Amino acid sequence: MKIEKSNLELIPKDDQNWQNRPEWFFNREHTDTYEQWYEGRYKRAEIWQKKVMEQLVSKDKRIKTLLEFGCGTTRFTRWWKEIGIEATGGDISPLMLSQAVELFDGDLVMADSHHMPFKDHSFDSLAFITTFEYYKDPVQVIREAARVGKYGIAMGMMNRNSTKVVRRRIQEVFGKNPFYLTATFYTPEKLTKIIETALEGRDYSIEWTCTGLPKWFPVQQWSLPLGDFFGLYIKLNDVE
Repeated sequence: MKIEKSNLELIPKDDQNWQNRPEWFFNREHTDTYEQWYEGRYKRAEIWQKKVMEQLVSKDKRIKTLLEFGCGTTRFTRWWKEIGIEATGGDISPLMLSQAVELFDGDLVMADSHHMPFKDHSFDSLAFITTFEYYKDPVQVIREAARVGKYGIAMGMMNRNSTKVVRRRIQEVFGKNPFYLTATFYTPEKLTKIIETALEGRDYSIEWTCTGLPKWFPVQQWSLPLGDFFGLYIKLNDVE
């Protein structure tokens, strides 16, 4: 069911805490400029992120519907239909969703990804795009995703193996970059180990690829675990 903006406005906006810690996506100072970020300096990065996610997900021909959790303002959620996938968005932030209802013509839900309010196999796939970094219990989130998503889980995130991680941490020391204070950065290898724990006993396969390389670099995507962003797809093979 689509969230009505009037319902979002009933939720207090002065509480910036989630998971017992303050988060930037509960702060209107940051959420109100989120879309502008993608239209500005982040535009080139977004193009390549969408390319790698399309390559990974489109290989699984079973995927026709998708739930994107941590959808924010639905920047990616709006895009899925361009590659033939019907998307629904979910997020914990009323500030993000208050913009999403104006930008997205599909269904939205406000909920915690650790406890998704959906029946088993409600969607063909789950997606997390630059949001998985903020979950305190990643194993629980993956298990929920595998419960609600029947065939697969798509994950796109900032790569720990990036020089930009060092830059971000230095900026944080000087109070210049609040967006990653509570983020946990993963590498494909580290994330794969978490997936192994979460999906123990399941039959699945994993494919990943990296992008977010310098503009001057001769390639913009490769299979080495280096780059600012990597996409990963978990294909669940034990369902029909």
